[in-house]
Amino acid sequence: MTNPIADPIVEVNDTETMTPLVHIESTLAGAVTVWINRPERKNAFDAETISGLRQAFETLHGAEGVRIVFLRGVSGMFSAGADLDWMAGSIEQDEDDNRADALELAHMLKALHDIPALTVALVEGPAFGGGAGLVAACDHALALVDAQFSFSEVKLGLTPATISPYVIQALGPRTTKLLFATGRVFDADDAWGFGLVDEVYEDVASLEAARDALIEEMAPCAPGAIGDAKALVNDFAGQKIDKGLIEESAKRIARHRVSEEGQEGVRAFLARRKPSWAE
Repeated sequence: MTNPIADPIVEVNDTETMTPLVHIESTLAGAVTVWINRPERKNAFDAETISGLRQAFETLHGAEGVRIVFLRGVSGMFSAGADLDWMAGSIEQDEDDNRADALELAHMLKALHDIPALTVALVEGPAFGGGAGLVAACDHALALVDAQFSFSEVKLGLTPATISPYVIQALGPRTTKLLFATGRVFDADDAWGFGLVDEVYEDVASLEAARDALIEEMAPCAPGAIGDAKALVNDFAGQKIDKGLIEESAKRIARHRVSEEGQEGVRAFLARRKPSWAE
């Protein structure tokens, strides 16, 4: 496949301050792709790449009209995880410096998790360590059949601490313990069985057709309602269905019924026309 960095479509917001290691590409249909651009290192991340990803994700928190965000690595590689040279530097750092480095990664993952639009990982090639953590932090994941995954930190005498909240949420504690403790390498079909990946495709053309179908499927959906619908899941998951939760759920739908989007959507439906965001 060609390198998309050379031919961006429409930029979201001001990307002149973006690092060359991360690139935002968007379409008029409210779809955005965040590309990791370190092909010579299999898109492994170092401090600069982590900073660039965090900046990209935080930019998308306030981007109007964005319905879906894809995360992808250039040159048919998702991300090999942490860069070896960057990891080597951690050996010479004290615990406080290592904590600061880890916090940057943790904040980047949280920024990805908190994007209001639906986030989708498009996984080709390796997704190891923190790369697999990026997949888990997304809302949805599509993978090529030959993609490979691993939480390999224990083989280095480390633990996958910063990515663990997202992996546990995606896979559940039982499966996460197995994969964390063994550091095993597993393929896309296994990732589907574990719950890390939602769909598996035979080739890039099929993967990109699935991407395009998602863009089309979400075109009629109101961008603000998408973000608030995601927030419902984040806020209500695991909560006891009691009086407080019932009242909060009623409060949220009432707020949307009187919102600009809610008023426009219902009026458009009754008038049998498209709402403004779908025109």
